[in-house]
Amino acid sequence: MKLWAQEFDIQELNDKAKGTLNAILGIEITSFTEATLTGRMPVNEHTIQPAGVLHGGASVALAETLASWAGSLTVDAARFHVVGQEINANHLRAGIAGQWVYGVASPIHVGRKTQVWEIRISNEVGKLVCISRCTLAVLETPGQYARAEERTTA
Repeated sequence: MKLWAQEFDIQELNDKAKGTLNAILGIEITSFTEATLTGRMPVNEHTIQPAGVLHGGASVALAETLASWAGSLTVDAARFHVVGQEINANHLRAGIAGQWVYGVASPIHVGRKTQVWEIRISNEVGKLVCISRCTLAVLETPGQYARAEERTTA
């Protein structure tokens, strides 16, 4: 089964992040395989908690970013989009300031109405920092609703 429904360019994905939370946190998409999407985030003044280590919320933002991008690339973008429906995270080890964390999103379930993604976030030496699962809802794009209404009222 082919996972990606569309061709994409990593630089284009990163360019779309300008002016968003992704840009503020320094999240970047770095690579993809036939079944995964990978990104990274710096552990710096924008992503740490007062104790000086990676903030759990920043890890969750990285996880949902990777899942959402991956999910959006599996659907026909002219007809559908995905939105986060639920996310959980287990924080297993501190992310150290001055380093990077790397996330890999892998599909657990890619259905017509929902998707479930596992995101594993590791530090620079490959040790697991956080494991997350994100459920996405697959929705018709708003323009599709208007066209459907036109068909039923005509």
